[in-house]
Amino acid sequence: MNPKFSIAFATALVALTAAGSVQAYDPDWKRGRVYYRMVCTECHEAKAGGAINPATKTKAEWAAYIQADKHAKGKESLKRYVSKQYRDSIKATNKAAAKFADVPEQELLEDLKAFLNKGAKDGDAPAKCS
Repeated sequence: MNPKFSIAFATALVALTAAGSVQAYDPDWKRGRVYYRMVCTECHEAKAGGAINPATKTKAEWAAYIQADKHAKGKESLKRYVSKQYRDSIKATNKAAAKFADVPEQELLEDLKAFLNKGAKDGDAPAKCS
């Protein structure tokens, strides 16, 4: 057997095996909704003067906001608010932060994105925070 062919075949086999074992995360918009309402909304009501209704922005506007990773008028990273460190800091007073304390940060961010996408002005079910 040709050595170059053997190496190419082995490389392709490894790549296919790795691709098959890696599963994409399927975001849970319901978990995102719970986190948004119990963590984000609670904080905004207490510190920012009121809740932010997901339907105030379009899907594209939410995507741009999340991509920019700027919160509090650009003073902080949005990702800070889904970090395990942040959830640990508020879990004594926030049931959602305690409930989702062990959820990987990227999964929780994807859950929030899914909820905001669904609840956006042009989403499948424009949301109202209550």
